[in-house]
Amino acid sequence: MPTPEKKTLNPIYWIPTTWFAMGLPFVALSGASSIMYKNMGISDTQIAFWTSLIMFPWTIKPLWGPFLEMYKTKKFFVYTTQIFTGVLFGLLALTLQMNHFFSFSIAILTIIAISGATHDTAADGVYLNELTPKLQAKFVGWQGAFYNIAKVFSGGVLVYFAGQLEKEIGIHNAWMAVMFAYGLIMVLLGLYNMRVLPEGGKAQELSSVKEGFATLKDVIITFFQKKNIWYSLCFIVFYRFAEGQAIKIVPLFFKASRASGGLGLSTSEIGLLYGVFGSIAFVLGSIVAGYYVSNKGLTRRTLLILCAVFNLPFAAYAFLAVAMPQELYIIASAVAIEYFGYGYGFVGLILFMMQNIAPGKYKMAHYAFGSGLMNLGFMIPSMISGLLSDYLGYKEFFIWVLIATIPAFVVTWLVPLLPVEKEAEDIVE
Repeated sequence: MPTPEKKTLNPIYWIPTTWFAMGLPFVALSGASSIMYKNMGISDTQIAFWTSLIMFPWTIKPLWGPFLEMYKTKKFFVYTTQIFTGVLFGLLALTLQMNHFFSFSIAILTIIAISGATHDTAADGVYLNELTPKLQAKFVGWQGAFYNIAKVFSGGVLVYFAGQLEKEIGIHNAWMAVMFAYGLIMVLLGLYNMRVLPEGGKAQELSSVKEGFATLKDVIITFFQKKNIWYSLCFIVFYRFAEGQAIKIVPLFFKASRASGGLGLSTSEIGLLYGVFGSIAFVLGSIVAGYYVSNKGLTRRTLLILCAVFNLPFAAYAFLAVAMPQELYIIASAVAIEYFGYGYGFVGLILFMMQNIAPGKYKMAHYAFGSGLMNLGFMIPSMISGLLSDYLGYKEFFIWVLIATIPAFVVTWLVPLLPVEKEAEDIVE
């Protein structure tokens, strides 16, 4: 006899807060921290390398996924990692007053990344286990919406707030206050989700560490047995090759003085560009692409169009680096163009992984592997982007980024596409 408790709260009560908590630390590490370190005098090379390297846990998160099945519930891992991440942001704030703040803060950001990657794995598990396929499709839009609201809040509102505080209390104190704000928000989200999240499944599937390793081994073996897997991996790695280099340097280029080839924008202006123009354009691009792909399907032609809309807008940054406009509306237009293309073209990558990487016995795990390797393809070019921009200068660097889009078009043209009717099969060679 089913228990009344199985009728949990409507997903609208926990999906927004969970996916907001998923996006907030990711953007803090990948974006806001770059601006913080730039203002504190760290070189572009060091910023690009270290703030890219600390994202590595999101690449390898599938490796510890099976072991989360062995203890407590997925709900437990979601709210505890949210609270733990909040505490870590508080510790991070304190390190900013130390002499060797860069080393200490990078170490704490690395732990935050491990906690965040664990949170994301557990949250996906709650979503997939608690919702029927029909409800999963119904609420997937809410996931994306609140993940992107977190991006706006983190990369826009809090960065703008930091810029205003810098004028009043100094750079280190301003960012200390912002990191405390990150921490407080994450702790509050954790306490809220402790009450409203469904369990997401109890620890019943694996009985020992040995069984966990056996499952992980089978997940890895069957992943690399998929038909055309090496072509598919080349696609998901090189699709973002240019983006990985450009996105890390753009805020540094915006912040750098005009004498050094930058645009000389204030921290608050950068927050405004990303928080308003970038976010609106990104959401619009995602919505338009969703309608386009749902009507056309994932064919060679549609994938090439998505690739072009994703990569060609990087020309907007090359234009800014060459023309060096003073008017903020011109810069905002360039950001909007690029973010629209990003939102539009990224749909192609996600849909490709759903239809060509995920299908089979371990759909969730294989999708996680695909997204992890996609993150690796983004992370490695990001790590070297600072070295390249320091060596070439901003103008030549963004021209190089346009050249670096060529591999994306090559792999998009060559990658085999699986027939849609075979999506539910375990496709191996």
